[in-house]
Amino acid sequence: METFPTSNGSSRSPLSCLVADDHPAMIEAVCDVLEEHGIEIIGRARDGEEALQKLETRKPTVALVDLRMPRLSGIELARRAGRSTPGTSVILYTAHGERALLTEALDAGARGFLLKEAPLSDLVRAVEMVSAGQTYVDPGLAGVLASSDAAAKATKLTQRERDVLRLLADGLTNEEIGKRLFISPETVRTHVRKAMDKLDADTRTQAVATALRQSLIA
Repeated sequence: METFPTSNGSSRSPLSCLVADDHPAMIEAVCDVLEEHGIEIIGRARDGEEALQKLETRKPTVALVDLRMPRLSGIELARRAGRSTPGTSVILYTAHGERALLTEALDAGARGFLLKEAPLSDLVRAVEMVSAGQTYVDPGLAGVLASSDAAAKATKLTQRERDVLRLLADGLTNEEIGKRLFISPETVRTHVRKAMDKLDADTRTQAVATALRQSLIA
């Protein structure tokens, strides 16, 4: 099998990639850069539903998708792809660098998070890293996370605790949250108590407010 040189001088088997964005110019720019580095583009999509359909039928090595797309968001696409096409690694790229979006994206199963302001050459490195089983976080975001108190607290909160806090923020009751997450109301209360302890909150409302203020949830 033919191999291509990577950015660090090693070689790898050919990679396939699906690119999804609602801006045609962005799709073409991204595809051009990836193809120049020997990465096969096996699909282009203009919205999330189209992207998911092509991802499930063509099963690329990597799917590079915009975070905010019509019909289906990149985060929801990553969540569904994790169930239907687990062999495909999803990278989300966006103009929005909020810490909460990164946390939610990783919770959804995304393997990479890239800012659109990053050099296009970073796309190649991100695709190579996630195809090798690693996680890629844009260097600019990684710096923000590493230097923030919120990052430390985010690592202490489990994915399920963040899920519960997000639904509390939407105004759902323990019973409604339990049905949404397929857990009992008592388990919901346990997650809330643990989140309150980790966030030094006296009430559940304070826990939600702290998580929102520190961008631990969106």
